Parts: sequence; structure tokens; C-alpha cells
Amino acid sequence: ELNLPTNSSLSISLPGLGTKTSIEKNQHTEDIITLNKQLLSKESPFAKRLSLFLNYFRASPTQFFTITTENSVPTAAGLASSASGYAALVLALNDCFEWNLPNQKLSLLARLGSGSASRSLYKGFAIWHKGTANNGLDSYAEPIKTSWAEFCVGLVEVDISEKKMGSTQGMQNTVETCELYSAWPQKAEQDLLKIKQAIEQKNFKLLGKTAENNALSMHATMIATWPPILYWQAESVTAMQQVWQLRDKGIEIYFTMDAGPNLKLLFLASDIIEIKKTFGEILIIQPFNV
Repeated sequence: ELNLPTNSSLSISLPGLGTKTSIEKNQHTEDIITLNKQLLSKESPFAKRLSLFLNYFRASPTQFFTITTENSVPTAAGLASSASGYAALVLALNDCFEWNLPNQKLSLLARLGSGSASRSLYKGFAIWHKGTANNGLDSYAEPIKTSWAEFCVGLVEVDISEKKMGSTQGMQNTVETCELYSAWPQKAEQDLLKIKQAIEQKNFKLLGKTAENNALSMHATMIATWPPILYWQAESVTAMQQVWQLRDKGIEIYFTMDAGPNLKLLFLASDIIEIKKTFGEILIIQPFNV
């Protein structure tokens, strides 16, 4: 499974949030997987998915690994835990096997586990190129070399419990049953060009409104899927309305969302004080100011 996307995409990595993973070969008859200091059953969905991915790297069917993972991002809650998770795992494999591969090559491997993981090897903004080759060798991520000290991301946690439907299955259902989806790849590519331009020019308004509209459009396709997929909760909608109210007051703030109920707010450092008045529990990260 090459895990090739229908469109290119862009993300930003958040310092201080992510995954730390170590891996070593073992002499057991199965993979030993520990997540946040808890030994997982080999039948757990997380362990099964991880072991399936590791099949790519076993020297023989009897080769097994011991994996220790600590995740500071809630698992499967729409906060990109799989992105950081598979990026960290590939980095650990690079150390374990002493490949000494550059990030571009590691990005290809991370993509096999989670498409978004291909971007998570880099600091700051990164773009995942869709590519055109059938073998997927030109579908990798690379960084956008722009530093933006004032740029802020605020995490609004609505619900960090595990989602009933994962992102991969949700996307598959959307592709198969949503009539609106046919327009999505072209829109996503157009939005990507706008956001890339906005980053290079530090045009925050263009970046923010494009990112927010893109997120709403993505969720619209999921809502129009059959059976419908609605990750939002009542608190998600309330937070969206609060963002819009702040914008009506002249504060440049926008939101984006992954496949989950939690919001990521985008704003500049000059507005932190005002935004905290509305979102008192917000976790604010300045990705370029660390």
C-alpha cells in the first residue's frame, strides 16, 4: 500500500508536542509495544497497526521489535498523533538500522504509515507533494524555509478521547460515497498555492481565511458522506462562533481542524491577550519562537 494522496498538502509542526520513540530488535516471538508506559496487547488496534507497518522492515518473518513510545499528543483524537507517531517511528528505525537516510527519504517511509507523518519530520511549515509517479517515489514532503516569529497556533481541546472513526477510514468512506468529493482535490490544490504564497509573503489574512475555508470544506464533504461523518461536537461549533465574534471585533483570528472535534486557532502574537479573554484554557504555541 503506497498511501498516495489525491492532492498535495501543507502543515506546521508544533514544538513541544509530539512523539518520542525508540526501537530495537528483540529475541521474542512477537513485537513488544509500550505506549505511554503501558504495555499493549498485540490485539489492540494501535499495536496491530504498528506491527503491520513494521512488516516492511523485518529481515525475516521471525524478526520482531521492542518499541517504546511516549506521546504528548492525545492518540486518535484529531490532533495529529499518527503524524508525529509514524515520523518518530521512522526516525527510530533510521537509528536502529543505521541507515543514515536524509529526511526526504525518511518522508517516503513515514508516508507508508500515515500520510501526514511525511510532513512531520520537519520543523515549521512543510509541504507534502502529491507526486505523479506510480511508484510514489516523488510523493514526499519538504520544508518551506520561512520563519515567522509572530505566528501562533492555539489548541482548543473539545474532546481528546479516541475517535469512533479514524481519519483513514473516514477518508475512504468519503471518497466512495460523497458526491461533493469530486471537487475537493482541485480546491485543495488551489488552497495550497494560496497558503504557500501567504507564508512566503507573511500575508496572515490570506493564510487564515484560506486555511479556515479549507477545513470547513473538508468537513462538509464528510458530513455529506453516507452514512454521515460528523466529528464536530456542540463545543466545537461554540468555539467556531467565538472565533467569528472575535473577527467581527477586528481581531485577526482563524481556525482549522483535522478529522476530529478539536480546533487549532491561528493568530499573531499581538492578539494573544485579547484571545485569552475568550479562550481561557487555550494552549498557545509559537512554532518559530523557541
